[in-house]
Amino acid sequence: MTPMHGHAVRMPRTPAPLRPALLAIACVVGLAGLTSPSLAQEGRLPDMGSSAGRVLSPVEQQGYGAMMLSQLRHYGYTLEDPLIAQWLQGMGQRLGAASDRPEQPFTFFMMRDRQINAFATLGGYVGMNAGLVLAAESEDEVAGVLGHEIAHVTQTHVLRAVERAQRDSIPILLGMLGAILVAQKAGGGGNSSGNATMAAVMGAQGLMVQRQIDYTRSNESEADRLGIRTLARSGYDPKAMAVMFERMQAATRVNRGSEENRAPDYLLTHPVTTVRIAEAKERASRVEVTPFSKGAFARSDNPLLPGNLQVEIARTGGGTGEFDWARERLRALSANTPKAAIAEYEQFGRHGKLTDAQRYGLAVAQLQDGQGAAAQMTLAPLLPAHSGDRWIQLAMAEAHARAGDRAGADERFAQLHARLPNDRAVAITWAKLLSERNNAEAGRKALDILRPLLGSAGTDPSFQQVFARANEIAGDPVRAGEAYAEAEYLNGNPERALLQLNTLRKRPDLDYYARARIDARIAAITPTVEELRRQGIRDMDEERQARGN
Repeated sequence: MTPMHGHAVRMPRTPAPLRPALLAIACVVGLAGLTSPSLAQEGRLPDMGSSAGRVLSPVEQQGYGAMMLSQLRHYGYTLEDPLIAQWLQGMGQRLGAASDRPEQPFTFFMMRDRQINAFATLGGYVGMNAGLVLAAESEDEVAGVLGHEIAHVTQTHVLRAVERAQRDSIPILLGMLGAILVAQKAGGGGNSSGNATMAAVMGAQGLMVQRQIDYTRSNESEADRLGIRTLARSGYDPKAMAVMFERMQAATRVNRGSEENRAPDYLLTHPVTTVRIAEAKERASRVEVTPFSKGAFARSDNPLLPGNLQVEIARTGGGTGEFDWARERLRALSANTPKAAIAEYEQFGRHGKLTDAQRYGLAVAQLQDGQGAAAQMTLAPLLPAHSGDRWIQLAMAEAHARAGDRAGADERFAQLHARLPNDRAVAITWAKLLSERNNAEAGRKALDILRPLLGSAGTDPSFQQVFARANEIAGDPVRAGEAYAEAEYLNGNPERALLQLNTLRKRPDLDYYARARIDARIAAITPTVEELRRQGIRDMDEERQARGN
């Protein structure tokens, strides 16, 4: 907790070095009591251990997916970056719209772990490890894995796994999330009694959990088939899925026997065989792919649309052209430290000249390390060939700011914002840098940039954190307090959010509308916190503080 002008604010932190088993059970314990606003309003959580075999509604499924994401954020396992989030979400939504259930909502998020892995869970929540992107050679290959995971959702494979867990009297999220998170590679952790107890519980449940998440061979075959079709419909190369599977299989052969470089986690829950790869290639060869160009028309093959309907295809096929930038940004942001990332690029340089994308990644690492002037020098040679690229321009604007050139930074940001007024990455990055100036004028400017995105970015904790700080320095402590509380809630801390809202509600200067907003959020969050207390679950950070650790 960091004091900031009278407000207690939970700032982003480096992921704690928790053991995999500890992380898994910690998330399960937290998720057993947490809920989304929609579930909280129902007053009580569903009975997770019930043997009634009840079917979860779409709203409940979405709520449990949101629970998982908030807890992953709480423990620092997600990689929160607006540029990466936009790239991943854009790719995922393109695939989801081309799936057999285009009406299904999806939320895609990035994990910072460098193991090769991806997973789908309830409510259309799909996670991908940074390591999978680093292992790929094209956006089509990443899309191949996403298409496969999307098919697990649209064909209700995830929900069926939940129903199996219910029949076996295993709590839903222990079955679904424990197996996912136990595969995440982590360093050694502490040895407190609480940690030891949770690790013991997880160890006892490990084998049972793994059986619940494993998809059947028919599920995998169906997900491959539909995923390949989705790739073709959305303009990606349908052969890319098999190519990515081959990369994973090769990684297994190369790293066999090494714990440090063990088999990709993805293969533990999605076994890849030579037969499966051959089948994927054969299926892809039967899919007809038409290279579309902007303004071209083609007959839709979406089963939910009339067969003779002509739809306009406003894409060029294949990737977005952003894959190389995204991969190198992920390389820089997923390294253990910025200096480790810089050393990684220096190692690349000893084996040959860095590519433009690698130079960009090096600049990102330098920015993370506070080397604004060095980042400027690294980026400068890229500008002539990539003058209109937002990844490069955004990095250069930030480099100017970090080097102390506020005027130069504002000029570049203003140009980017004028060209891309609704771009969340541009808005958040500029507003964050403005807020660091810590004066009312900069705060008001940041709010002008952020307010148009409130409707679309309200569930983004990074946005809420920047919005809160901008309101704080602009002189609106009420709005700041609401946004700080929302950031806490989205980061898996509903009790802290409720505490902040109740404190805020006591202010004598609240107007009618502010009080109504605060009361509504208190009403939505309170059932979640009550359930946590009923189960005896407390925030781990607060427990450590209570013990004096």
